[in-house]
Amino acid sequence: MIDLLVKVAVNAAALLAAAFVVPEFNLTFRNDNPTDWVKIAIIALVFALVNSYLKPILKVLAMPIGFLTMGLVAFAINAAMLLGTAWLVNQASAQLQIGFSVGGYPPHWGYEAIGVAVVASIVISIVATLLDLLLMPRKILGI
Repeated sequence: MIDLLVKVAVNAAALLAAAFVVPEFNLTFRNDNPTDWVKIAIIALVFALVNSYLKPILKVLAMPIGFLTMGLVAFAINAAMLLGTAWLVNQASAQLQIGFSVGGYPPHWGYEAIGVAVVASIVISIVATLLDLLLMPRKILGI
């Protein structure tokens, strides 16, 4: 359970970093509103669940293509996970009032959404890897 909470916190920080760095990666929140932080935690939870359950399946299915492209298909898989998260959050946005879009998707699908998703997934991967390295002593000590 604590690992899921840490993963959600790392994903929330990575999503916020991507929203700050990538121009068309829109994550609507206000710093002074506590309910917006809960919404970011919900988006991070959805992203963590999508990455935990769907990403391994897609990686196994794309393994032959991954060998041919020397691993470049991983960028496409990461972008697809981010776009899938945006779609899932958009499905629940009427009830939760969450503003989250990747390059205008949803509702607009296009090349811009794919490009923004790839760039944002790179930023998210870098931030998440750095945070995981900082949290490595927690795993070694068994905390």
